[in-house]
Amino acid sequence: MKTWLITGCSSGIGKGIAKAVLESGDQAIVTARNKDKVMDIVEAYPETALAVSLDVCSQDSIKNAVKEAYDKFGTIDVLVNNAGYGYRSAVEEGEIEAVQTLYQTNLFGPIELIKAVLPKMREQKSGYILNVTSIAAARSAVGSGYEQKGSKPHFCLPAGRITYKWFNERTCSIRY
Repeated sequence: MKTWLITGCSSGIGKGIAKAVLESGDQAIVTARNKDKVMDIVEAYPETALAVSLDVCSQDSIKNAVKEAYDKFGTIDVLVNNAGYGYRSAVEEGEIEAVQTLYQTNLFGPIELIKAVLPKMREQKSGYILNVTSIAAARSAVGSGYEQKGSKPHFCLPAGRITYKWFNERTCSIRY
């Protein structure tokens, strides 16, 4: 049985991954900024699911979520960086606060989560990190200067594979 920490479980891909993981018999820490939005998942799997409030823009929130996960299940075998959103704007029209939040949510938050779980994965000599990203990471729409740049840290993965493989960790970027 593996233990998964999945971000962005209140809807869409994150919710679907969480349900599939739990249906398969694994354990899951299901997260959302407001954990009330994922309580339906926990109610369906009370022994193997844990709802945690997680704002990937907050260092304290990341630390607390990871601590709650370890306190409940003792391990995190799989990290799924799924939380994120898009912001479409021409470079010269982008609002700096919106762009900063985009990068914090889609790039720096997932990197901080990786940094938070990687030491224990190295200690246990195994782990998986899945980064869910947008096709905009490879090809953005005309007129958008931020879609490609604000996508998840798929660009970190080739170097990450080299670093992590010595510890039997796996990384994967999933584009939708």
